Amino acid sequence: MAIETDMTGKVALVTGAASGLGRATAQKLALAGAKLCLVDVNAESLAETAALIAEAATEPLVHAVDLADPDACRDAVTATVDHFGRLDALCNIAGIIYLANSPEMPIALWHQTMAVNLSAPWFLSQAAIPHLLETNGAIVNCASSAAFIGEAYAAAYCASKAGLVNLTKAMAMEYVKQPIRINAVAPGGMLTNIAVNFQPPEGCDVDLIKRFSGLRGQVEVDDVADMICLLASDAGRGYHGACINIDAGITAG
Repeated sequence: MAIETDMTGKVALVTGAASGLGRATAQKLALAGAKLCLVDVNAESLAETAALIAEAATEPLVHAVDLADPDACRDAVTATVDHFGRLDALCNIAGIIYLANSPEMPIALWHQTMAVNLSAPWFLSQAAIPHLLETNGAIVNCASSAAFIGEAYAAAYCASKAGLVNLTKAMAMEYVKQPIRINAVAPGGMLTNIAVNFQPPEGCDVDLIKRFSGLRGQVEVDDVADMICLLASDAGRGYHGACINIDAGITAG
């Protein structure tokens, strides 16, 4: 899927930028002309992303923080605006998943999943919205096909992503009369570091996991990154309060 976007002169903050979809999105936004703040907890891999972008575009701002901390979320937005003088797009892509039998899910991992997948986009959006209103900007949240179907052993992940979809819609309605766009994408399984490190719980029923694997295979990371770039740019002006499913038919029925 080749979508033409123009982000010349605009500034985007991308979370989860150290690898996978976040890195792909950052690279595409840079090629479209955007100046970038790259955010992730993995400082080493984040530096690798920054080096890749600097080869083809302007040198990005690197901000290595743990988004489970609400103050870190706000600081990331502040750092972006202080450095570039504006903010045009917030791309909330960072996400984590832990698979577990529900009674055995550690409390700490439940809270971490909610903090990174749901609370971080909220706190980042809180800080970003005043700046995005000034630039007629956009928020793009990365949900999942897991927001729409039950996935065995992934209760925390499903709950966090379903919450993110409705958070997107609620904020979109709050600002439906303002020149800001708030949308989400919902990918199916992609070949990212999350997929590579996929570890089902011991003794799980493999047939249950196959139910959300998809008959058409995994989704291309670049296809999802293209859609995020579209929604982040003026080319996505017709979208507001939408969640675009990119899952090769997993949620079709």
